[in-house]
Amino acid sequence: MENTYIDSHAHLTGNDEIYHQVDVFLERAQEAGVSKIVNICTDIPSLEKGLLLAAKYPWVFNSASTTPHDVDKEGDLVFPVIAKTAREGLLKAIGETGLDYHYAHSLKETQQRFLRRYLHLALECQLPVVIHCRDAFDDFFQILDEEYKVNGYHASGVLHCFTGTVKEAEEVISKGWCLSLSGILTFKKSEELREVARMVPLDQLLIETDTPYLAPQKYRGKGNEPAYVVETAKVIAQIKNISVDDVARATTANAIKLFDL
Repeated sequence: MENTYIDSHAHLTGNDEIYHQVDVFLERAQEAGVSKIVNICTDIPSLEKGLLLAAKYPWVFNSASTTPHDVDKEGDLVFPVIAKTAREGLLKAIGETGLDYHYAHSLKETQQRFLRRYLHLALECQLPVVIHCRDAFDDFFQILDEEYKVNGYHASGVLHCFTGTVKEAEEVISKGWCLSLSGILTFKKSEELREVARMVPLDQLLIETDTPYLAPQKYRGKGNEPAYVVETAKVIAQIKNISVDDVARATTANAIKLFDL
């Protein structure tokens, strides 16, 4: 297949239902032209399975951290395991870490503390960060400015599954970061997100599925899987008035560069 895609964010090992189907999912992904997947591990079991998966499928790569939802409950337990794994060179990124004040499953202060710890780990290991941010951009940008610079410049990262405003997207782009769009872009009511897609430079754009969540419009009501990342690429092509080939090439190159794939 001429064009290939990279699913820059999928949870393939986070629950048993998905993990039991993972071989089928990966076969369908390759048939759809997906050449690489970044698997997001959010606890010790998903990390252990992720390492096994990457050993079996060399085109699957792992990123890991506790999510902001879970840092109150699991942060101190999981951090040393992820730090050890990162220092052993077995991860391509740190995350998804970040801040989520919408659901506030963990205290804001705890979320901020662990975001800082994971940013420091990423700097130590020279890895990019994968960020989840919802209703917390002011605090996130402040922490990023304080904690995540090298020689005066922001170190590398991506805002995954971006659903913020155009202004927030512009701030992400101004820091030299990537911005990743998911199947939410294809939803009928995602007008502002389509404005974001229109303004994001092609060389700072990633695509993702966030499997098993957020299936694109064509598959609403079903579980998501990496093969469906193509649907998001098609909508980006329409919005930017470019070819799907251009979207595939750019987002693939961007993911390879960011994650050192």
